Amino acid sequence: MDSLSKIPVKVEQPKISYKLHWQRRALQFGTILFALLIPATGLFRIDLVVGAFVILDRQIWWSDFWLVFGTWMLFASGLVMVYSTVGTSFCGWSCPQNTLAEWANYLTRKLLGKRAEISLHGEKMQVASKKNKWSYWLLLGVILMATSMGIALIPLFYFYPLDVIWSFITLREDLRLAGSIHYIYTIFVLVIFVNIAFIRHFWCRFMCVYKVWQHGFKTKQTLHITYDKSRSDECVKCNYCETSCFIDLDPRKTDIYDTCINCGECVTACDNLHARKGQKGLLRFELGERHEKKRPFFRVNLGSLSTRMKWTMPFTLIGLVMFIWGILSYDRYHLAVYRADVMQSHGIHEYRIRVSNKFYEPARVSVSVEGLSPDQYKLESTQAVFDTVGRIDLSLRILEGLPAGLHSLLVRAQSKDGWQASYRVQHFVGRS
Repeated sequence: MDSLSKIPVKVEQPKISYKLHWQRRALQFGTILFALLIPATGLFRIDLVVGAFVILDRQIWWSDFWLVFGTWMLFASGLVMVYSTVGTSFCGWSCPQNTLAEWANYLTRKLLGKRAEISLHGEKMQVASKKNKWSYWLLLGVILMATSMGIALIPLFYFYPLDVIWSFITLREDLRLAGSIHYIYTIFVLVIFVNIAFIRHFWCRFMCVYKVWQHGFKTKQTLHITYDKSRSDECVKCNYCETSCFIDLDPRKTDIYDTCINCGECVTACDNLHARKGQKGLLRFELGERHEKKRPFFRVNLGSLSTRMKWTMPFTLIGLVMFIWGILSYDRYHLAVYRADVMQSHGIHEYRIRVSNKFYEPARVSVSVEGLSPDQYKLESTQAVFDTVGRIDLSLRILEGLPAGLHSLLVRAQSKDGWQASYRVQHFVGRS
């Protein structure tokens, strides 16, 4: 017996996994990065100078029917598919508001103590006595303000090029910046600061309209948290999953319409708690009908997804085809001719030829007039040269001496990349 007692015994605890937690963190901050890459890569932005949307560096007009409606249909059907399948997971996994609120809670607890958290019920913050100093409060305020100033810059990327934003940051004068941009930016900073400093998850639970919109597409089969009631005796003296929920929800009592955002923090907390006993947690994600008994997850997934895809997939495919066709058939130039409305004697003699470049690249378009001899008209220029997207007006003047009657003119435009268009003008000359 003495020899057996001398044998060293090593107790190994099951490895605690935070895989779901870090996957969510990666997607949360990846969403913010993606929000920056969207305008930086030219995928989508708004051109304030001409007041137009830009997709893939293409200026979108209402005449670009296939791109406009293809994008809308693809986007709308995709969102409906996401909402009806994973419910409000956007809130828990991607929403910038929730990401900033969680980060602000973490920072507050780090600087002021583990219980120093803003309560949704209005309870007083419990600051650790050792950390209740002005230096910690000042550091917290400075970090939150710096974060607010950085986040407030993100919307600017959707309206201004990078060099203009750099001019704004470095306080250099730039004529492309709106005169009120500094006031607008200041308001954005203050709103974001108040939000992450005081409001935080109060917005998620009681004020978010977008969350209510997502609820409109939830069903009994939408992704939800399921509780294993057969092992409920293990929860008699435990509420660890409830305390881990930053929405103040009891994950064991979820319903179709509740405040759960499918973040999975309660699942991670319960799994890690039971991992010490070599057991699986009592909470899990489930996609499909809510049942007491656990069913094969793979079969539940296929059945639930097929039901939704049957209705939304046709619209998604139609939108995708329209979008692709819109890109392939995109007309990067536009030609139009207008009357200059300068009345001389008995008719109009001035016309305006407008050539538009809708693509954010340099271009050169040649313009010519047919139907009249060169001595019967005067064209301001035969070339429209673009440094980037824009519109150029060329003056066309019909000289005197034409016989009375109706004269048909044809204005032609052609670019080096093969594009060409024509615009017919009916010019009337009255009797003198």
